[in-house]
Amino acid sequence: MTTTGAGAASAGGAETGAFPDRVRQVLSEQSLLRVDAAGVGTDDDLYARGLTSHGSVRLMLALEDAFDAEIPTRLLNRASFASIGAIAAVFEEILRTGDERPS
Repeated sequence: MTTTGAGAASAGGAETGAFPDRVRQVLSEQSLLRVDAAGVGTDDDLYARGLTSHGSVRLMLALEDAFDAEIPTRLLNRASFASIGAIAAVFEEILRTGDERPS
């Protein structure tokens, strides 16, 4: 399994290394993959592991709730949900810049 190390604290008090773990937890809670999310590496292709387009919408909504942030339209694409690392990077950017926080 590919992992990322803990980094500096970012907006919302979350450490950078915690983002992939939280994404993995949401994936597990939503049961969106054909495999156990705990065994999915940070850079593994989520679509190859069973994520569907319908599942990616469910995942997006669950992640927005989990991180209390909305994904900006410019980041709503297949690449943003291709891996745990890609998803973590999206939310790191959103929370770092304050982009698209719900009111």
